[in-house]
Amino acid sequence: MVQGGSYAGEVSIEETWEALRTSPEAVLIDVRTQAEWTYVGVPALDAIGKEPVLIEWQSFPSGARDTGFVQRLADHLQELGLSNDAPLYFICRSGSRSRSAAAAMAAAGFTKCFNVTPGFEGPLDQDGHRNAVSGWRMSGLPWTQS
Repeated sequence: MVQGGSYAGEVSIEETWEALRTSPEAVLIDVRTQAEWTYVGVPALDAIGKEPVLIEWQSFPSGARDTGFVQRLADHLQELGLSNDAPLYFICRSGSRSRSAAAAMAAAGFTKCFNVTPGFEGPLDQDGHRNAVSGWRMSGLPWTQS
């Protein structure tokens, strides 16, 4: 549980998938950029009757944080009929932006904000490439690319 405005913690990709699969209120929130969604791909949740929420934490190419993020996401969650106690799973490329987004939503009063590690693409391998060590794509979970 959230204490002192911090998020609920780090969770693995497998824990996230299980929560999304078994909890009707669980939501996956992808905070990467439009460019990443388009060119790298997004988690595909249609097999479990869900869709990820796609909302940028930072703008591309400037890297500026979206100051309206918390309100826009809170409004969207309300439109979905979800309470502040719904389990929210935040994912980005490797876990940094999603950790910040989870903390921001926790500070805004959402009580179950989790950071999905190691993210959609995972950490760099010894050659400086992603998608080779771990991550949503590497795990074999469904994803799609446009």
